[in-house]
Amino acid sequence: MMIEDRPFQSVLHEEAAGLPNDGSALLLVNRDAEVNVLGSLLIDPEKFYDVSRRVRSEDFYYRKHQWIFQAIHDLINDGMAVDPTTVAGRLSDVGRLAEIGGQNYLLSLTIETASSLGAESYARIVQDKSARRQLVARSAEIAALAKDESTELDTVFQSAEQKLYEIHENQANKGFETAQDVIQQVFSKLHEKAQSKEEFHGLPTGFTDLDKLLGGMHPSDLMIVAARPGMGKTSFLMSVLRHAALNVKKSVVFFSLEMSNDQIMQRLLSQESGIDSRKIRDGRLASDELQSLLISMDVVGDSQIFLDDTPGITPMALRSKLQRLKREADIDLIIIDYLQLMSGDLFKDNRVQEVSYISRNLKILAKEFNVPVLTAAQMSRSVEQRADKLPMLSDLRESGSLEQDADIVMFLHQPDSDSGEGLEGLVKLIVAKHRNGPIGDIDLVYRKNLARFDNAARMNDYGG
Repeated sequence: MMIEDRPFQSVLHEEAAGLPNDGSALLLVNRDAEVNVLGSLLIDPEKFYDVSRRVRSEDFYYRKHQWIFQAIHDLINDGMAVDPTTVAGRLSDVGRLAEIGGQNYLLSLTIETASSLGAESYARIVQDKSARRQLVARSAEIAALAKDESTELDTVFQSAEQKLYEIHENQANKGFETAQDVIQQVFSKLHEKAQSKEEFHGLPTGFTDLDKLLGGMHPSDLMIVAARPGMGKTSFLMSVLRHAALNVKKSVVFFSLEMSNDQIMQRLLSQESGIDSRKIRDGRLASDELQSLLISMDVVGDSQIFLDDTPGITPMALRSKLQRLKREADIDLIIIDYLQLMSGDLFKDNRVQEVSYISRNLKILAKEFNVPVLTAAQMSRSVEQRADKLPMLSDLRESGSLEQDADIVMFLHQPDSDSGEGLEGLVKLIVAKHRNGPIGDIDLVYRKNLARFDNAARMNDYGG
């Protein structure tokens, strides 16, 4: 059943303040495009990642379309499934289901949408129409301000510039840059680095030899550290988190899909305080240890660390959370533990395609937020069939796209780790892929009681 809108002309004049009243505004709305965007999202929620790069709820002309898009956005943010039933439930919760025409209207959107393949193209149309409506409305405001001779001319110019700038900034797609523009940017960065006394210019991991090899962690890089189970992937990620947030004072977002936020914090406090993680977990602390723990709590509490332990989070839900955080705080580093525990929704029956989708979108995420993204990954069991168990790029589990999408791939490897005693002591970090530089091996030391990696040069300090 199709729920009809009010006559277009009456809707237009009721809802679009500032638009001309001569019928020309008909060109500033495309109902079919709005229907196809929403229908595509109800059919294939994974399209939200592409669509939301271009439009927000306020870009839709019809209010009921704004509400539907916002409901979809909120469901994805909460990690919920998106379909006509769940969207109807969310709209009912906020008292708007009847106003949009009930669940039948949501079903009609899917019927009117032939395929979800054109979702981004239709989103461009919605974006274009929204920008033009905003321009018309802002032009009317500028005209009214210009006619008010009591307003200083400079104020009129500044207001006009600001209004137009805001519209332009809200457009998600980036235009072309000339070669000369890019050359100027490159030269400016080279000059800045030449003047700097820093040994390297990326965000340091805290591992001296690794930072020398990589030059630190660089914006827009997707970095993968892979290993067999029990080889310290989470500990490595947390060691990088600790150094970046506590020593370098950077803002770090940590997505933990395997452990709870409480468990992550216990480990972090153990790493920082030097107190055995089991003692912190069990609460068996001597008075001096309790004092050290309280000091570490103050240090960690003053840091810019943001934890999220949403299980099975999808790339688009992760991105939505980051966008929301970005409005409130800076983001310098994103860490995900670990990649194969993420969900791709669309490819639940094909794990290879699902992992490929996840890795591709993590690379897009790194580029969009212009920060390094560091994630762990499981290796396939093929490495266990070899005598030396030396990991190779082909061992990345479930998808060759991990190797393709990553800028840096590293492996944690300890040849005698099958002794039954677990990971301890010297561990080799193998940099097997480095898109913009050399590869090589780094020696680290693993402190089992703290679940922490340190520079191998410090091993003697710990009785190694």
